[in-house]
Amino acid sequence: MTKFKFEEPNILRKNDAIDYIVENIKAGSNINGTGSLDSYYEQYEHWLDILDYRKNIKYPNEEFRVPSLTYFFVRCDDNKIVGMCNIRLELNSTLKFEGGNIGYGIRPSERKKGYNKINLYLALKVCHEHGLKEVLLDADVANPASWKTMEALGGKRIKKYDGFDGNPSYKYKIDVDKSLETYANIYEPMIEEVYENRRVY
Repeated sequence: MTKFKFEEPNILRKNDAIDYIVENIKAGSNINGTGSLDSYYEQYEHWLDILDYRKNIKYPNEEFRVPSLTYFFVRCDDNKIVGMCNIRLELNSTLKFEGGNIGYGIRPSERKKGYNKINLYLALKVCHEHGLKEVLLDADVANPASWKTMEALGGKRIKKYDGFDGNPSYKYKIDVDKSLETYANIYEPMIEEVYENRRVY
């Protein structure tokens, strides 16, 4: 069985990470869950510094500055980055309205394989480890692949709203512990580990 893990971004993954973003750009894909890597992929080392800063924010504020973690979602068989995930450990009022706790994405060439469900399951494990009992997630109404992933992990739709960009969106809520308990028999066999490593220079 193919297994997956989360890996903390590090300098050894520079070329792989840039390749991930470039593939998304060439495909004209929306890019989600990268912790702003799509804005900084030409300044990769600076991006790593930004992630360190975000990990160590103590309190959320109203300028999208909240404690957060970003991971590469890695397929263990070939050690390939097949997706990314960003997890906000706290929310300010802006992110409660739009954005939520978890953003995720799968590279275009690896979509339609069910990988984002595993990606979200791993994210919920991280949320559990950090004491989050309930998380909010958003998805564009026009992106059913994203909101069906949320529903597959027990997400409950709580509202439809127009986002800051005017696009209709759905907001979902997931009970972290209930989801992990309910779906453990499906996803645990696919997990190698939740892997957090110190940055390697």
